[in-house]
Amino acid sequence: MAVENQTLITGFILLGFSDLSLQVQRFLFVLILLFYILAVMGNLIVFTILTVDPVLHTPMYFFLRNLSFLEICFTTVTIPKTLVNFLAGDRSISFLGCAMQLYFLLFFGGEEGVLLGIMAFDRYVAICNPLRYSTLMSNKRCVNLALGSWMICLVLQFGQTTFIISLPFCKSRIIHHFFCDISPILKLSCTDTYLNDVVRFTVSVLVLIMPFLIILSSYIYIIFTVMRMNSKARRSKAFSTCISHLTSVTLFYGTAMLVYLQPGVGYVDERIFAAGYCLISPMLNPLIYSLRSKEVKGALRRRILEKMPLFRM
Repeated sequence: MAVENQTLITGFILLGFSDLSLQVQRFLFVLILLFYILAVMGNLIVFTILTVDPVLHTPMYFFLRNLSFLEICFTTVTIPKTLVNFLAGDRSISFLGCAMQLYFLLFFGGEEGVLLGIMAFDRYVAICNPLRYSTLMSNKRCVNLALGSWMICLVLQFGQTTFIISLPFCKSRIIHHFFCDISPILKLSCTDTYLNDVVRFTVSVLVLIMPFLIILSSYIYIIFTVMRMNSKARRSKAFSTCISHLTSVTLFYGTAMLVYLQPGVGYVDERIFAAGYCLISPMLNPLIYSLRSKEVKGALRRRILEKMPLFRM
């Protein structure tokens, strides 16, 4: 009987927010659509400015450009399908579609965790070893770090996704989430998912905990180095280059860790925290970095003046 039930699972149904009232769903649709547009447009503007302005072709902004591109991909994996489900009566998603959404969600999410760790290391070198910065963070090394992180996450998350979708599913077709994620999918399996939980935790350690430890240790060294500086202006400038990154780390890790480092298959409503790392963080990051960075604001101002000469007067 179990085998027969398994053959019936050709797709899933994303419950999303259908358990809420119609008024709340309409409000959420408008809110999520607005946040998604702001996230994509904001990151696209930052990515474009960092690409076309040669003044910003430095290691710090190279990684920020990667982050902006990553945020566009990350939020686009889940949000468009969520918006369609608000409008459509049919909330189904094919088995292949669910597997692809799961893979790219894990891939881009894991890469963001690793990239934030690399960005912290970049700040550590710039502040604690400024004389060796150009050597340690050369263009070639920055490219190698970025490519290496993408390849590691690609392989790790492909293995994890394959391990998950190979499970037999026979309990239900309803995924209690607005996208295909690990915990809601594991709940539908009719076999013991202990090994999957171990794999999930192990991968989370590699792409979340280890980068987080790099971030933590980097900022410990940064704080000690900055506090030894005699000039108050130097201390203020050093800290100002870290505030934006620390804010991004707080937004991303604060929500992602609550979801992916839970024991078992989850004890919180993951939809709330998923909105944080899938939508809120990508939407706020362009504002955080552009408002805190004089270089980015200056580059944006120069581009506007080039396109609109009347504003020069």
